[in-house]
Amino acid sequence: MIPLVEAPPAPPLVLAPPAPAVSAALTDTEIRVSSGFRGARIVLYGAVFDPKDRPSDIVVIVRGPDQPLRIARKTQVAGLWLNSRPVVFRGAPGFYRVASTRELQEIAGFAPLRHLGAGLEHLAIAAPLEQRVETTYGVRDVVVSRLGADYLDWRRAVVRLKEKAGLYAADPRGVRFVDKGLFRAQLDLPAEAPIGQYTARIVLFQDGKPVSIRDRALVVEKAGAERALYVFAKDRPWTYGLVSVIVALGAGWAASVAFRRS
Repeated sequence: MIPLVEAPPAPPLVLAPPAPAVSAALTDTEIRVSSGFRGARIVLYGAVFDPKDRPSDIVVIVRGPDQPLRIARKTQVAGLWLNSRPVVFRGAPGFYRVASTRELQEIAGFAPLRHLGAGLEHLAIAAPLEQRVETTYGVRDVVVSRLGADYLDWRRAVVRLKEKAGLYAADPRGVRFVDKGLFRAQLDLPAEAPIGQYTARIVLFQDGKPVSIRDRALVVEKAGAERALYVFAKDRPWTYGLVSVIVALGAGWAASVAFRRS
């Protein structure tokens, strides 16, 4: 008869502590633009959930719809300053804001910031890999190569122009903790901000690494008569152009008649 041998007791289950996480929401997810629009304020509230209560940083990145951007450089020819052949960037965001609890360089290193596109120096602005020439409406545009030696110069020009227009900005104190684990961010949307779909990305950093990411959507759209005109121009561009020419000719004719009578 084989003696029974009792199996050793199973080790107790040890549950891993929950990973740190971030959650956030926008006070407004839709911004309507009318003829009297003077800008808006994007307000975001959120919370950090971490049982170990480790030091945390928050970075908020708001990016608007991508738009082709056409720029030219001033060159001196025979003593005259002339515009060079334009350069077209594909995929430059029409709006970009980054807000953080402190300077981005103090939060994380180069690699994670570049991967997330956090900061104006890490913002991805796409140009085609190849260099080619395009003709649009009779105008020849040079599309600069991303690998070209002058790409960084053109890129700096894009960022500088967008900053001057108030469409690109970085605020190292734009996010602040209002209570333990609770934070608030505030970003201004200028009147010149483009219409379309925006994305607000909230990133939780700990020990220089992104440990939790949340994305929230924001829509900026025209309202009222402006929206109807915008949709008409977008859906039927040729008809819109024809109607615009007819209206302009009619206005010119009416003005000439009025001046002759006076």
